[in-house]
Amino acid sequence: MVGELAALATAVCWSFTSVFFSIGGRRVGSAVVNRTRLLFAIVFISVFHLFVEGVLFPFGTEPWRWGILTLSSILGLGLGDGALFYAFVLIGPRLSMLVMTLVPVFSAFFAWLAFGESLRPIEFVGMGITIVAIGWVVSERRAPNATQERDPNYLLGLGMAVLGALGQTSNLVVTKYALLDGYSALSATLIRIFVALIALWLLAGWRGEVRSSINKLQDRGALLAIMAGALVGPFLGIWFSLIAVQNSRVGIASTIMALPPVLLIPLTAIFLKEKVTARALLGTGIAIGGVSLLFLTG
Repeated sequence: MVGELAALATAVCWSFTSVFFSIGGRRVGSAVVNRTRLLFAIVFISVFHLFVEGVLFPFGTEPWRWGILTLSSILGLGLGDGALFYAFVLIGPRLSMLVMTLVPVFSAFFAWLAFGESLRPIEFVGMGITIVAIGWVVSERRAPNATQERDPNYLLGLGMAVLGALGQTSNLVVTKYALLDGYSALSATLIRIFVALIALWLLAGWRGEVRSSINKLQDRGALLAIMAGALVGPFLGIWFSLIAVQNSRVGIASTIMALPPVLLIPLTAIFLKEKVTARALLGTGIAIGGVSLLFLTG
């Protein structure tokens, strides 16, 4: 059950990361959070990599594996996240996250094409229950603009959300190719973070936003929130996600890792003081029940 447990740990980490980064983003902006989280993450991961693997950075990684992990980083941390954030602007987080529940479906399909993975009937049931419960909970909140569906950007927003889901799916599938022969998930995490770090800060330099990003880190509250988020997200979260992909079927792992929208219900109530409804609580229980079916088939 190593892969399934790692996937569940990933969902928990990403849920806490969302809370920490939301706090930081409210103080200094999401763009600054997005860039600086990787600075802290690469420090955490490099030190841990030195302790576990004996070297600060996996310089001996084969060029072909570098290529795969670079592609994975671009697809997942670059294009996928970029499309999803654009969807947030166009159609709001509710519909965007609802569309993102397609990731497990896409993952199972592409894993079938790429790796010949199959799913037993009970696993389909568990995936279905989890996906439906997540969609039911996330869709409860109404968008502020009631006429959103008539907005000319509505279809574009949906398309961006689908691209976000495809980016996350392709990231999982591509990464598994780099891990097929037992390559260290921690080393793969470090390489992916390094690639994303270089890309995002080069983009910031091209836009002339490096100095302003550094100046905003003088906000101590934001700095602490970003550091905490980097610890549990880009560090532990991504590492656990790669362990999950390496040790379980992609469809199962991605279904469990799709739980953050549900897990965030109690977390946002505690940390962000958001109201928790009966529907949210019921959906959380149903989703956990669907995940339990996946565990029982292991």
